[in-house]
Formats: sequence, structure tokens, C-alpha cells
Amino acid sequence: MRLAVIARVMGLLLIVFSSVMLPSLALAWFEPRDTFGAFLLAAIVTVVTGLALYAPARGARQELRLRDGFVIVTLFWALLALFGALPFVFAGLAGFADAYFESMSGLTTTGSTVLTGLDRLPASVNLWRGVMHFLGGGGIIVLAVAVLPLLGVGGMQLIKAETPGPMKENKLTPRIRETAKGLWTIYLGLNVVCVTSLWVAGMTPLDAFVHSFSAVATGGFSSHDASIAFFQNPVIELILTLFMFLGGINFALHFVAFRQRDPRPYLFDGEFRVYTAIMVGATLVMAFALLASRTYPDFADALRFSLFQVVSMATTTGFATADFAAWPAALGGLLMILGFFAGSAGSTAGGIKLMRIMLLFKQGACELRRLVHPNSIVTLKLGGKTVPERTISAVTTFFTAYLAIFAVIGLIVAAMGVDLVTAFTAAAACLNNVGPGLGQVGPATTFASLPDAAKWVLSFAMLLGRLELFTLLVLFTRVFWRS
Repeated sequence: MRLAVIARVMGLLLIVFSSVMLPSLALAWFEPRDTFGAFLLAAIVTVVTGLALYAPARGARQELRLRDGFVIVTLFWALLALFGALPFVFAGLAGFADAYFESMSGLTTTGSTVLTGLDRLPASVNLWRGVMHFLGGGGIIVLAVAVLPLLGVGGMQLIKAETPGPMKENKLTPRIRETAKGLWTIYLGLNVVCVTSLWVAGMTPLDAFVHSFSAVATGGFSSHDASIAFFQNPVIELILTLFMFLGGINFALHFVAFRQRDPRPYLFDGEFRVYTAIMVGATLVMAFALLASRTYPDFADALRFSLFQVVSMATTTGFATADFAAWPAALGGLLMILGFFAGSAGSTAGGIKLMRIMLLFKQGACELRRLVHPNSIVTLKLGGKTVPERTISAVTTFFTAYLAIFAVIGLIVAAMGVDLVTAFTAAAACLNNVGPGLGQVGPATTFASLPDAAKWVLSFAMLLGRLELFTLLVLFTRVFWRS
């Protein structure tokens, strides 16, 4: 383990992170409440810590190994949440457990919150919550990959540890720095268009930035307690629906389509077609169910609210235009289930990812075929290519581990005196990076009522979900630490 190199990279990343507090610091200068001092102190602590890590190791310029990449990615996300929590603590808005939970939720684009009175929060704090979503969605490590090669530190090990899904072994361009820049260009461009559209549709500039950062990053933080229901504006809902949908698509597809100036890569991609079919099918099922249950007497309203909530929960954004916990129980359950698998690999969405579910279904079909024809040679193909046995094994292992961890986290939270519905939907919301759950953590409430111990467990669940389990779990294995 190259500790000096790790310390150098960590120091550089913390220095960069301190600079993203500057917009909130500048906005706090004009606020009557003394949040300026909180952001100033937080920025100073962060940059001083970064310098303390960087200065002694500034001469360490060896190439990172894969193991170093895993340590940096995991350690940095954990520490990033720590320093991101400082403005909440210094401003007196939350205790340390609540502040760390809020910060981890923002950076992992989960969107679960412990704060109330969002409409009355200082504008600088709401902006900071949105900025954390922006960084988490784009991937602070991917940003670092675009910058660090200029400073003598290679980036391939970092991006392999950070990037989820089947695309992570493939480079979209020959140079990893150019890939990172290309992805960030697309991500930033989507945010610019979304901010402009929301502003034109009637949002204030602050609301437009916060909700754009949340929508494209599939985060879910809002600057209003009522979330998107605050606006009662169908145009705003349609704009956010579109950008949540785009955020849930594999960004490699965006990259290829943008580079070729051709939308056909979307049409030829099997995962995209299934992703779209799930959104359409779930929306129609939910709309007819809401109409049948007389939750909404008009089909247009049922369709409007169904579309928004399906896209919001399936992409693990977590915005709300209605309290779906008050809908028929089966519909709330359906929305929580969608959060487990509907997001695409390589997107800003959380959960197991649709590509893995597709592989599992195809594997199941292959096993049924082998039962009928036991002597036949059956190969699993995806997109016309044979899937290696190692990939199938990895997906099966991931799926099993994911469900087991979900069950364990839910039981741990329940053991702290939380009712089962709240405990298990809170576990699902945090592990899937969705945001709201049901029960005490429904869309009309917050996570504030949970015990502090439960918030620490759920913060760990968010980190697990953001790093897709194995990036973090590998650090707890004996073989990883053997030289």
C-alpha cells in the first residue's frame, strides 16, 4: 500500500472540495443569518486538512495501483461526507449524526433528509445541499481523474474502482482523461439545459439550480418541504421527469450518441429499450390503479402523478408531487421495488441496476432450456455477444449479497425499536440511494425521528449502495491487505 501516494491524492481532492464551498460562502454573505461564518470555517478546516495531507507527500508521484484506487475511493467518500457535514454543524442546523447523514445523503445522491423547514433554511444551505448532489452525481472521483493526470497521478485505477456496471472495463476513448472530460461535459450540459428550462418555467434561480442538480444526479433534495408538490406546475413536473429519465440512462450511451450526433445508439441498446418499457408499463399500471381506487377521479391527473412518481422512484431520485405513502399500499410497494433495479448501469441512478437483472433473467431462461434439453450446449448472450461465465457468476454473487445486506440492515434498524415497515423501507431507500421510504420515513416526513445509531447504519448503507458493495466490502477481506 503506497500510503504517501494515497495521502497526496487525498490532500489534493480535499483542497478541490473546499473550493466548491465558495458559491455557498458567497451567497451566505448576503444573508441576515450568520451562515457565512459557518461556511468560511468549514472551508478553512477542509483546505487546511487537505494541505496537511498533501504537503508531506507532495513528492510521491508513483503510479496508483488498483488496491490504492479502492482505498482512495472508499476513504474519500467517507471523509467527503465528514467535511461536507461541517457547514450544518457550524451553522447549528444539526447535530453531528444528523449532519453526517445529510451530507452522505447528498454526496451519494440518495436524497433522504433529516432537516425540516426547508422553505425557511438559508439559501446558502439549500444551495450547498444541491451542490453535493451535483458532485455526487457526476462523481467527484471522475472529476479528479480528469485533473490528476496533469499532476502526475494516473487515473485508470480510480475510475475502475468508481465506475459501476458492465461498462467499467471499457474505455470510451483511448485516454481515460478524455473519457472523464467527455462524461463531465455531457453531465454539465444536461444541468445547464435543465436549469434554464426550470427558470423559464417559473422557478426562482435558486430553486432552478437546486432542483436541476437533484434531477440530473437523480438525487432528490429539494428546497421545499413539499418537494415538487410545492410548485403545483405541470410544466415543471414534465421538465423534471425528462431530466430524471435522462439521468437514469447509461451515460456511455449519451457519450456515444453525442459524439456521433446520432440518436440510434439509444434505439439499438437493449437495456435502454427495457428501461423505457418499464417506465411506460409501470406508469400505466399505476395510473389505472389510482383511477380504480378513486385516489384521483380523473385519468389525466392519475396519469400525471403516476408518471412523475414512477420516473422519480425508478431512477432513485425521490422527488414527490404527492404523498404516495397514502396511496393504496401495493402502489407504494411497487414504487419501492422499482428503486431496486430500474436504473441503468453507468447512470447516476442507484440500486442493483437493470443490466444485472436482465442478465439474471437470461440466465434463468438458459437454465430452463437446459432442463428441457440437458445435453444441449446453451450459451447466454446479451446484445449478440456471449456473456462470460465469470460475469454471470459476478452478477449472481452481487445480487445475492445485495439482498442479504438489505435484509441485515433492515433487521439492525428494526432492532433499534423502529417498526418493520419503516426499518426495511429505510434500508431500501438508503441502500438503493432512493430517498423516501414508507412509514415514519415516507415522502411527507423525514428521517429525523430515527435513533442516531440507525442514522449511522443507514449512512453506511448509502455508502455501500453508492460504491456498489464490493468496492467497499473488499477492504474488509484479509486477502486485500496481504502484501
